[in-house]
Amino acid sequence: MTSNYKKIFTGDSLVARQIVSQLHGLGIEAIIKDEAESARLSGFASSMLGQVDLFVNKDEVAKATPVVNKITQK
Repeated sequence: MTSNYKKIFTGDSLVARQIVSQLHGLGIEAIIKDEAESARLSGFASSMLGQVDLFVNKDEVAKATPVVNKITQK
């Protein structure tokens, strides 16, 4: 199965939410994948608390990457 999404960030959930906010301002929809929250909701434990993956459509990676770089290099 192929995906139309590409991971552009892995890290702290607060940073990811800041990136998503900036991306939305540019008209880019982003998806946050939080394995720890998914595990918690399923009744399991996770050692990756606070770590999330952020995905955007493959067509928007070039436009989204500078936003990620700007925010993560502060």
